[in-house]
Amino acid sequence: MQQRIWRTLWRVRIFKDTRGQDLIEYALMGGFVAVSAAALMPNIATSISTVFSQVGSVLSAAAAS
Repeated sequence: MQQRIWRTLWRVRIFKDTRGQDLIEYALMGGFVAVSAAALMPNIATSISTVFSQVGSVLSAAAAS
């Protein structure tokens, strides 16, 4: 009985936890805009790739420190 209660509480907690949801939505939206811009304007594709590479480098450095 007690195990069933804990299992139910765990499920409710997981599905109701919305911390970080906004950040993920904005990141997806930004990525969609970048991919759309790259598809519509091929000359900008290299610039977008450079920006994402730099962001990735900064995030990797921040995670390592």
